[in-house]
Amino acid sequence: MTVADLPKIELHLHHEGAAPPAFIRQLAHEKRVDLSGIFKSDGSYDFRDFAHFLSVYEAACEVLKSPEDFRRLTLAILQESAANGVVYSETFLSPDFCGGGDVHAWRDYLSAIQDAADEAERAYGITLRGVVTCVRHFGPDQARQTALCAAETAGNWITGFGMGGNEAIGAQADFKWAFDCAREAGLRLTTHAGEFGGPQSVRDAVRDLGVERVGHGVRAIEDPSLVRELVDREVTLEVCPGSNVVLGLFPNFRAHPIAQLRDHGVKVTVSTDDPPFFHTSMRREYKMLAEAFGWDADDFAALNDTALGAAFCDEETRARVKKRLERT
Repeated sequence: MTVADLPKIELHLHHEGAAPPAFIRQLAHEKRVDLSGIFKSDGSYDFRDFAHFLSVYEAACEVLKSPEDFRRLTLAILQESAANGVVYSETFLSPDFCGGGDVHAWRDYLSAIQDAADEAERAYGITLRGVVTCVRHFGPDQARQTALCAAETAGNWITGFGMGGNEAIGAQADFKWAFDCAREAGLRLTTHAGEFGGPQSVRDAVRDLGVERVGHGVRAIEDPSLVRELVDREVTLEVCPGSNVVLGLFPNFRAHPIAQLRDHGVKVTVSTDDPPFFHTSMRREYKMLAEAFGWDADDFAALNDTALGAAFCDEETRARVKKRLERT
């Protein structure tokens, strides 16, 4: 068994961003929507930089308009994840894309997504949990509505709350009300920081929003005192190396700081972010990391132990997933 064949946990996956291009093209065809401008000639997504990526991402969402669309999407995503050895996944879901932020519509979308997740668990042996995510560049007021949707549906399946979107818009503290609302509802917290924002954005995420996980967070390596703070606070980073390389944060996997962060004692995990956009998969992430840093099966087992400990799930689910991770 190669490291790419090992069972895996993924904690940082954007639901719409994981949509296979062929799936989006098929939906567009069915609905007679022209999305030809967002694809390359080979059928893959086409974008120039991060800002353009966000535009293409939102354009692709234009054909995801009903609970049934999201049911089909969820099955497609989980089939692909399971084929890559993922046994547990957490997906970022935004009510902004699932009913326009209306809590009643959101419940309908969520029901369809959960039904698909249950079907995929029976068929493929993969468990999915949802992290409701506000979109930073939609602003704090919209984030409040998203947090209310999250609070209304918090439970054993919707287990977390977070924030994605453009880090250049606003400050982490602008979204404190939304995060406090989610925390009071019993949801666990994560937010994107330290990707295009520098180390201070990671510090702000931890101090201003009180998150226990940070999406990306890799720019923390530029500030030794912040690295020590992450270790002391036991903050887990949801690291997406392939995404960071494609978007130009680092020139290649060997230059990525995930190994340095791990060596300093920071809790790191491995995810794909938006896999079809960044031409990656969990199998590829493992393969590239093994080649870059010489990591073996024991290293990846340790990474998965970290991810399992940081997962936003109940203890019964955690125990079930742990059994799937056991190597033979």
